[in-house]
Amino acid sequence: MASKIKQGFQMELVALSVADLFPTKTVSMQIKQGRKYRQVLASVREVGLIEPPVVTSLKQEKGYLLLDGHLRIAALTELGIENVSCLVSTDDESYTYNKYVNRISAIQEHKMIVKAIEAGVSEEKLASALNLDVRTIRNKRKMLAGICAEVVELLKDKDVSEHVFRTLRKMKAPRQVTVAMLMNDQNKFSIPYANALLEATSPGQLVNKGKPRKISPVILARQARLEEENLALSQEIDFLKEQYGTEMIDITAIQAYLKRLLSNEDVAIYLQQFNESIYEKFKEIVALDFFKLKHIKWQFLSKINLHL
Repeated sequence: MASKIKQGFQMELVALSVADLFPTKTVSMQIKQGRKYRQVLASVREVGLIEPPVVTSLKQEKGYLLLDGHLRIAALTELGIENVSCLVSTDDESYTYNKYVNRISAIQEHKMIVKAIEAGVSEEKLASALNLDVRTIRNKRKMLAGICAEVVELLKDKDVSEHVFRTLRKMKAPRQVTVAMLMNDQNKFSIPYANALLEATSPGQLVNKGKPRKISPVILARQARLEEENLALSQEIDFLKEQYGTEMIDITAIQAYLKRLLSNEDVAIYLQQFNESIYEKFKEIVALDFFKLKHIKWQFLSKINLHL
């Protein structure tokens, strides 16, 4: 009997209170002064929230862990909006969904612009809201023309520039997917790297073949070695991501539980009177900023590396 495929997300968006969301990272004042946050804030103010934040339920505690959408939630908070519709993940492993970055990816920005225009917002108004010129808005709107759906999925949360998509557009769909996988596995999304992979692409895999190009044996050998090493590396990366995601969601859930525990005045007084050392340790864990948990991450990854 075939086993059922578990859904990664609930079918419907869930309306939640912003106060019930536990962030997995801090949106600092420095981030709020940056261009990306100002764009998010202006977008939410002008056209509302287009891309729903992603959360997962804290199984033994009331509330939800915020996996993706920290800038959006910070913008909602600044604007005094108390409720938000969220996409609820049913799988703890999706904790790696967010990749711990404080930015909107180029694809997310593209989707935001397209949805806003479809909702009736003019290009001029969007340009004003995002502090961009109209030509830039048009370029971002057309950015994914000629890009296959598999590549969009692979790069949807990556820091990829518009120039990289122009390079990908020169390749046929199967080669686009291969290049996107290589960029993902190597965590390299730069324009020079994309151009290098374009140069290593055979004429038959290009949209416009043009004049036959002579590819030196050195480039061919480099390409073969790169793809061979990438296969082995991607397997190791996938394993590390899986283990790291499981450990970090446990740590964050524990931190949320202890925070609620110490907010109970009777429990706090009892611990202070009868086990002060435990009370102080609990306070220390609760006070930890998520970024300060990096040393735990590296200790954990070091243990994994011993088995690789």
